[in-house]
Amino acid sequence: MTVETFPITRSDEEWRRLLTPEQYRVMRGHGTEAPGSCALLYEKRRGVFHCAGCDTPLFASHDKFESGTGWPSFNEPEPGAVETSVDRSHFMVRTEVHCAHCGSHLGHVFDDGPPPSGLRYCINGVALVFRPE
Repeated sequence: MTVETFPITRSDEEWRRLLTPEQYRVMRGHGTEAPGSCALLYEKRRGVFHCAGCDTPLFASHDKFESGTGWPSFNEPEPGAVETSVDRSHFMVRTEVHCAHCGSHLGHVFDDGPPPSGLRYCINGVALVFRPE
């Protein structure tokens, strides 16, 4: 079995101290927040959405759109900010999105988004911190 390493690493104890229980469940346990439960779903200001685990800038506000899914959705991430892997959980195959710097689970990416990318990065709001410009 191959263990992936990231530029930012923390022990499980450090993650538990840094994150709220819900953030830990989603970001380190590959969970999903309830749809419509995060205030960032409604965030409309200019700014950047950062990783709640390591503060890496992940998505610019100009790439956010309303997908109707109940989770913040984006056309594309900031360059080099995220990586993907195959997720075979829940009896389906999806593309998981995780932070390229700390490995935290962010959500999934689908190919049903609007132009120009045609992608929908469906991201758990608890995995994000918004920094307005």
